[in-house]
Amino acid sequence: MLELSVPWWEFVFRGVVVYLFLLVFLRLTGKRQTAQYAPFDLILLLILSNAVQNAMNAGDNSLLGGLILATTLLVCHMLLSRLGYYFPQLSRLIDGKAQVLVDKGQANTALMHQELITREDLDAALRASGCLHLHEVERATLETDGHITIVLRRKAP
Repeated sequence: MLELSVPWWEFVFRGVVVYLFLLVFLRLTGKRQTAQYAPFDLILLLILSNAVQNAMNAGDNSLLGGLILATTLLVCHMLLSRLGYYFPQLSRLIDGKAQVLVDKGQANTALMHQELITREDLDAALRASGCLHLHEVERATLETDGHITIVLRRKAP
């Protein structure tokens, strides 16, 4: 239960490598994927976690190995969070930056295509903000977490 089949530092190394790989991979999949988890996306994440398990634990199923891996992943996450706070450039690299999806009623179709946001996705975000038509929108921003923030135009008095 507490006996490791590989050295402790190998767990740490493997955990860091897999963490960084998944961070880059999930960042490259786009903002839409992180904001909207459909059953299809959830299945992918579950299978992905199972796929990388052996890469991290090298076949060791000991309690101590699991605790070392869990600690490594948590430390990686906390370290990147802190580094992102002190170095905004790193945070932008990891999280990306917010982008204008709609400006004065005009949709940025190139950005929609790049981020795989359909017109139906945009319409759903508009409805969620209490708006039915694109011309009512002053600005819609695709946030770094994938959510769409809508600012409506001011109505004339």
